[in-house]
Amino acid sequence: MQAKQTVADDNDGNTSCDVRIRRVYEEPSADDGLRVLVDRLWPRGRSKQSAHVDVWIKDIAPSKELRTWFGHIPERFDEFASRYREELDANPEAVCRLRELIAGHPRVTLLYGAKDNERNNAVVLRDYLRDQPISPSPLPKDGD
Repeated sequence: MQAKQTVADDNDGNTSCDVRIRRVYEEPSADDGLRVLVDRLWPRGRSKQSAHVDVWIKDIAPSKELRTWFGHIPERFDEFASRYREELDANPEAVCRLRELIAGHPRVTLLYGAKDNERNNAVVLRDYLRDQPISPSPLPKDGD
């Protein structure tokens, strides 16, 4: 199952990117665009060739502690999503790197390894990208 979401990718919101999510164990599709693995661990049983991953951003994934606490228990998903969003807020470098990748492509597919297609980190990350305004880089002050 592939979900898609349009995410604004520039400061003015004029340009958008089709951001999809797909389980890394599914066969790649010709229309996936840039395929970005957003898990901290490489998926078991998948070679780099068979996964067709273009970019792997480990540090955008939830922390080991959060992932372990969540344990893919459906009742914990809402709290997991909230905590993961806090981690993303505290990790602007990784978020900025992903936004820069997205800005350069008309379509990006976020890849994840979890079995649950509706409750996983890629769902939270896609929604985070959609919901968080893209703020311009601060301008240097005079004398800096």
